[in-house]
Amino acid sequence: MSGDGAPAVIVEPGSGAGLKVAVVAASWHPEVMGGLLAGARRALEQAGVSDVVEVHIAGSFELPVAAAALAPQVDAVIALGVVVRGGTPHFEYVCQAATQGLTDVAVRTATPVGFGLLTVDTVEQALDRAGLEGSTEDKGAEAAEAAVSTVLGLRAALKRGGAVGFGVR
Repeated sequence: MSGDGAPAVIVEPGSGAGLKVAVVAASWHPEVMGGLLAGARRALEQAGVSDVVEVHIAGSFELPVAAAALAPQVDAVIALGVVVRGGTPHFEYVCQAATQGLTDVAVRTATPVGFGLLTVDTVEQALDRAGLEGSTEDKGAEAAEAAVSTVLGLRAALKRGGAVGFGVR
């Protein structure tokens, strides 16, 4: 299972109050995306984040450009999408471009980007990770928690003038 060995990201309830977060969501596979969005919204609400900009785009390939446009205006970006392997190399191209693009946005802007891009072999695998009833994982919530945790950890480190934990156990 892909979640084996994952850290428990700790985001205290309400600790994200005052943060502004952008959620960028691709449109392919509406049922999966609905679950990812619901998970991200739920995690942000639990963290106390009320200033949320939600942008819907065509597909996962467009995630980096939307994230790049929003990153300078927010504390964190959450990128949500799903790419299902098909019979052509298209899967590899989209996954690589989206991953590299989102990484570039995060590093270039110093804005945390929660990576909620599912790259799966089947729609069933995506549904199992989408946070829907019966899913074993909630990658939308995990991406939101990772982004908020990173913002809070960076702020704490800068405030104290040194390294601190990022809310991970």
